[in-house]
Amino acid sequence: MRLRFTPRALENLADIAAYLHERNPTAARRMRASIYQSLQNLVLFPYAGRRQATESIRKIVTLRYPHLVYYIVDEAAGEIVILNVKHSAQKRHHDDA
Repeated sequence: MRLRFTPRALENLADIAAYLHERNPTAARRMRASIYQSLQNLVLFPYAGRRQATESIRKIVTLRYPHLVYYIVDEAAGEIVILNVKHSAQKRHHDDA
């Protein structure tokens, strides 16, 4: 499976990186690496995420840093579609099932 990012997810990642980079560029690099490592794990185990109340949406918590990645698995297209990425303290768009 391959990853595909929605425009919202790409914007989320850019916002997270910009926010952290202003405060601590080194931490921003570590956080980005942590998120991408979690996404690589997701490619290996696409159904590892917890189901959400909205049908077919799943969520993982990134390694080391508390970010939530919401996604769907599109078996037909062979894709994991990343919907959005949020810090766990931010308002959530989806609820756990």
